[in-house]
Amino acid sequence: MIEFKNVTKTFKNTAVLKNINLTINDGEFLILIGPSGCGKTTSLKMINKLITPSSGNILINGEDIMKKNTIELRRNIGYVIQQTGLFPHMTIGENIELVPFLNKWTFEERRKKSKELLDLVGLEPDKYIDRFPDELSGGQQQRVGVARALAVNPDIILMDEPFSALDPITRNTLQEEVFKLQQDLKKTIVFVTHDMDEAIKLGDRICIMKDGDIVQFDTPEQILRNPQKGFVEGFIGANRLWNQPEFIKAEDIMIKSPITSSPNRTVLQAIGIMQSSKVDSLLIVDNDNKLQGIVTSKDIRENMINPSLKIGSIMSKELIYVYNDESICLVLKKMNNHGVGYIPVVDKFGVLKGLVTKSSLITLFEEKLF
Repeated sequence: MIEFKNVTKTFKNTAVLKNINLTINDGEFLILIGPSGCGKTTSLKMINKLITPSSGNILINGEDIMKKNTIELRRNIGYVIQQTGLFPHMTIGENIELVPFLNKWTFEERRKKSKELLDLVGLEPDKYIDRFPDELSGGQQQRVGVARALAVNPDIILMDEPFSALDPITRNTLQEEVFKLQQDLKKTIVFVTHDMDEAIKLGDRICIMKDGDIVQFDTPEQILRNPQKGFVEGFIGANRLWNQPEFIKAEDIMIKSPITSSPNRTVLQAIGIMQSSKVDSLLIVDNDNKLQGIVTSKDIRENMINPSLKIGSIMSKELIYVYNDESICLVLKKMNNHGVGYIPVVDKFGVLKGLVTKSSLITLFEEKLF
């Protein structure tokens, strides 16, 4: 666990960080984001003592880092920067093996580790281990930078805008690689970026900074759903949630007051309800508003010969529905798979919460995106 406790940093009488309090959990992918000069890179560099606080404390696993040997601290924290920082006169293998060399690993141990790590980041060991950095593309160099950061199996990895100089395709590929690595290795990663799309794609939690302060700190979903009014809303874009379909839930898009009926209504009464509400089906609920079935206009037409018949006896009980916290992707998939134009939304107790229709979806997305 990494903890910032009342951390302030001042450069030439200018406060770059203002009494920051921040906790980063073990195994968490934490994003620091904000405009230039907000303090995100300063915060990152404080974790490995490249910058020291003017006041306050930074703890790793409960121990104040200012009381730790700086060289020992840095050798146990991986560090990846935008420019890769590879030594041009050293081979790829030698670059990866540098910290193990300083830690007095044998050549065989170092070489075995560097081959394992090259394989881990998607570079063929026998093809790349004896090459020099200038023989590799920018994306390949960044892969080597990630491998080097993992060389001594650190618990913490710091990444300072590592992909910002890469082309979009390479950048997306490396984002996926780093995300998969973190899922597999469960390292604590602190990642600085200025790109909100990158932050949403990678982070378990996002810390948004402005002028040396933390203005919002939460999961990507919660920040998209409830951005702080003003700066955060403007920074991320008020409608960004609607560009991230995996975060949009059925409850975000449903009609909250669908037309319902008791199963004790007659066919004649059902006709009246449908006509007055301009709908061609009724959702049937009990006294606790639990979904029981559905009656369509077709069902009604087939039973008009008996207008006093209770609709509970003709309703369909083979229901297709979604839960209120299921994503819009799943909602659309169910609608398409079953060839329906609408689908009820219930909670985990079966209580009807709303209705999603294709026409309401089209209207909603036109409002939000156009």
